[in-house]
Amino acid sequence: MSEQPPLVLVVEDEPDLADLYAAWLGDEYRVRTAYGGREALDQIDEADDEVDAILLDRRMPGLSGDEVLTAVRDRGIDCRVAMVTAVEPDFDILEMGFDDYLVKPVTSETLRETVEGLLRRGEYDSEVQELFSLTSKKAMLESEKSANDLADNEEYQRLTERIEDLRDRADESRDAVATDDEDYEKLFQDFDTDG
Repeated sequence: MSEQPPLVLVVEDEPDLADLYAAWLGDEYRVRTAYGGREALDQIDEADDEVDAILLDRRMPGLSGDEVLTAVRDRGIDCRVAMVTAVEPDFDILEMGFDDYLVKPVTSETLRETVEGLLRRGEYDSEVQELFSLTSKKAMLESEKSANDLADNEEYQRLTERIEDLRDRADESRDAVATDDEDYEKLFQDFDTDG
């Protein structure tokens, strides 16, 4: 019997949008939908640690996406999370435990690429996953904030320093490991061109 496709949980308080995302992903993945934060946590509990990726709306009535994300991380659930939201990013994202951040509206292609990237990241060790997450946050802030805002923000400066530290460690690991894995090589190419 073949292994089941990864399970993606779509959390979106607009049912039509949640169902659209599910339809876009349904050919490649098992998809569950939750139309609010509390329902999302129930779905996660029912999935019994099978959720591989979560697409999470940030602003929802009742339990917000931020609160759902905190609950997921506090419970130690090992899955990748992308915020898919109309909320423009601000420096508060630096403290949040997500892996990627998409600002609505999103296309079918972008959503599929995001899920694919989230699942691929899950295969790497925790430092590489952190590097992916932090570089995503850095890129999002750089696209939304002025150079002066970035230069004046201490959290952003710490983020940049942490990325450099992780890149240095990754470079050391890359040099120590000879591999033909295209994903591994692509990962470092992406990081080398990011800064």
